[in-house]
Amino acid sequence: MIALSVGQITVPVMDTDSALSRHDGRHDFDFLHGRWQSRQRKLRKRLANCQDWDEFTAELHCQPVLGGLGNFDELASPAMTYTGLALRLYDEATRTWSIYWIAGGLAAVDPPVVGHFADGVGDFLGPDTHEGTPVLVRYRWSGITPTTARWAQAFSCDNGVTWETNWTADFTRTAPPVG
Repeated sequence: MIALSVGQITVPVMDTDSALSRHDGRHDFDFLHGRWQSRQRKLRKRLANCQDWDEFTAELHCQPVLGGLGNFDELASPAMTYTGLALRLYDEATRTWSIYWIAGGLAAVDPPVVGHFADGVGDFLGPDTHEGTPVLVRYRWSGITPTTARWAQAFSCDNGVTWETNWTADFTRTAPPVG
């Protein structure tokens, strides 16, 4: 078992025995290559029982790197009020993906979330902090078709017993990958 820890949050990211029995997931993010339009919904205040959301559109361009063992995308709202970059790297030994997020303007890389796809849904978990509070972060990819996808971020303060979804993005393809 491999686990990640921050503060009092410890997350088992993978069971090394079952990882070897999973399918080879190096192509699991190939669906994301290309250009997308998205509708973003971001909770105004996290972990505060807030029900108010900021909504905006954004464009995403994703391309493979390292011969397909990774990819990166850049997300930008049309007015450039929000930008960010995701880097995803596939570990062939553990058959898991690590996802790193960099929010524009902060110039800092968030701790990675690590996971894999099963039955068409990708779950990626990792410890982090939010305003000084240790949290477990989950990224979930679902609803994947050739022209649509959904991403959601959620935080848990109780090691995954309960979750607060604080950001969602619904994607629609605008251009296929090149090549």
